[in-house]
Amino acid sequence: MRGLLELGCDASGPVPLDEVEPAASIVTRFTTGAMSLGSISTEAHATLALAMNRIGGRSNTGEGGEDPARYRAELRGAPGVRAGDTLLDVLGAEAVVADQPLQAGDSLRSRIKQVASARFGVSAEYLVSADQIQIKMAQGAKPGEGGQLPGAKVSEYIGYLRHAVPGV
Repeated sequence: MRGLLELGCDASGPVPLDEVEPAASIVTRFTTGAMSLGSISTEAHATLALAMNRIGGRSNTGEGGEDPARYRAELRGAPGVRAGDTLLDVLGAEAVVADQPLQAGDSLRSRIKQVASARFGVSAEYLVSADQIQIKMAQGAKPGEGGQLPGAKVSEYIGYLRHAVPGV
């Protein structure tokens, strides 16, 4: 493939800095893959959102929904996280196994909300909390409606978030 391309650039010297896009601008286009809460842990899902929000990127909920505690305060115009808060403070003991400290002003909200055929965890509030909505049109990699977890992974908390029956 490389042999088919001709690049019209002057390789005799470095690119002038005024022609280089700053890293702070580049990272705003970074996104995570769509990974469903329940397929990965609450801590992993929230940490992806936290990290992407800190750099100005976007995390994707996947089709498993998102805890309203992660976005509800922001919908009301209030900060989602206050000084001294931890993940446990925001989400509660039923959701968090491994606590982590947060910083004032942090956001745990996934900016991309995925909606798929099973509509796990989808509500009007969930949708309006999105900066971007991703509609999953097909499920080719595995059978079923997609996003279906083994019953053992559907805890009370995951069942609540997905509007599903725990253990099923």
